[in-house]
Order: sequence, then C-alpha cells, then structure tokens
Amino acid sequence: MTTALIYLLVMLLVAAVVFLLAAVVFGRGEELAPLPPGSSPTRLPAEDITAEDIHAVRYQLVLRGYKMSEVDWVMRRLGVEIDELRARVAELEAEREGAR
Repeated sequence: MTTALIYLLVMLLVAAVVFLLAAVVFGRGEELAPLPPGSSPTRLPAEDITAEDIHAVRYQLVLRGYKMSEVDWVMRRLGVEIDELRARVAELEAEREGAR
C-alpha cells in the first residue's frame, strides 16, 4: 500500500513539473495580448463601408462565442449603410425617370 501511495505521489509531482515547464516555455497559448477591459477590436469606418471593411471585422471573443453587443453594433451600422444606399439609388432612378 505504501509503495502505491509513493508511486502516485511521484507521478503527481512529475506531472506538475511537466505542466509548469510547458506553461513557462509555451505561455498561455494566446497569439495576442488580452485587450484591456472595455475595449474592442471591432472597427468600421464612419462612412462608405466597403466589402473589405466587412471582411476585416473582428469581434471580441467571450465565453460562449462573440460579444453580442459588438455583433449588434456592426449589424446596425451595415443596416444604416444599406438603407442610405437604397435611398440614393431610388433618388437617382427617380431623377433618371424625370429626365426622360
């Protein structure tokens, strides 16, 4: 019984040393430093959003996926941009019809 207990303690000690060594060598496994509280990587230009801007959007990761407030913000911004573009298209089509 004593031999099994010593064997178990030695195995736990070896596992702890290997874990600590790996943690020191490889770090926490993060590619980037964590963001300060309250900041966000989500960026969009103030006007004239392009497809590249949309492809470049990055959201802050939280426990269960992306931060919902950031996703909602981007969707609202894109909705406003689309509404403005559609209004401008309708305006130009009305001008073209009036010119005929």
